[in-house]
Amino acid sequence: MSTGELRVDGPTAVYELRMPMYEVAHVSNPQTELLNHIRFDGARRTSASCHEEEGMYVCRGVYEFPGLVDRLDVECTFYQITVPNHVHLLRAIQGPNSDQAVFDQSFPRAEVRFRPPSRAEVVLRELAAGIWRAVASPAGLLFLLSLVIAARSAREALLLIAMFLAGECAVRPVAARIPWPLSPRFIEAAMALTVAYLAVEILTLPDAGKRWAVVLALGLFHGLYFAGFPLGYLAGAAAVQAVLATLLLLAARWSTLAMRRASAWGLLLAGLGWFTARLIR
Repeated sequence: MSTGELRVDGPTAVYELRMPMYEVAHVSNPQTELLNHIRFDGARRTSASCHEEEGMYVCRGVYEFPGLVDRLDVECTFYQITVPNHVHLLRAIQGPNSDQAVFDQSFPRAEVRFRPPSRAEVVLRELAAGIWRAVASPAGLLFLLSLVIAARSAREALLLIAMFLAGECAVRPVAARIPWPLSPRFIEAAMALTVAYLAVEILTLPDAGKRWAVVLALGLFHGLYFAGFPLGYLAGAAAVQAVLATLLLLAARWSTLAMRRASAWGLLLAGLGWFTARLIR
């Protein structure tokens, strides 16, 4: 993950990019390539410089626009030169007004507006982005399926779903205090392992008690996936996760024990496969 700040003053703007050094290791020529992968429509870059600063790689570019701007289309493709799941959080400021946008492989373009956005606009945009991140996460979707298979009754399924969502929310206040950086690739690998672990418990400990506590703990890893984003992202993700888990629960009502065990084996292989993929990519 990286962050950026664009300060617009009349027809000129200064953009500052801050990216962890471990992300820059994937870039062959960061002095020029990084700023080439973020574009502000209508702007011409007049100068640029990059340097290392306390474990971060900092790049600064000065841009000129043909006139005053009140809204701006931005394209960011850092995922093409760093890692496929790279996320960039941009904050744009013009005088007293500011806006922010999040870019990744699924959303490489966004519009920032230099006027105070309404509360409804902010909430709806964050909810929609959170919903998309939830449905675009293979490990997250696999874990929802494993929850349904792990439940031995409809009542337990609802309890497991509730504990999973509680775990996602519980990690948010402490995520910022974790003393070492956690890359998105590491978090996705950990999420994949939660799928494999729950599948192993289904296969080897079918009558294990307090499974809700295990799910609560595993939900903490999934919460890290959204901890770096505004709260609306997690709210949108939790809403769609609850809906998807309920639909899976309804579909699983007609499954047999043999079907559940076969599904658990499939989840184990899928979880280990996704874990391996996140390690090598």
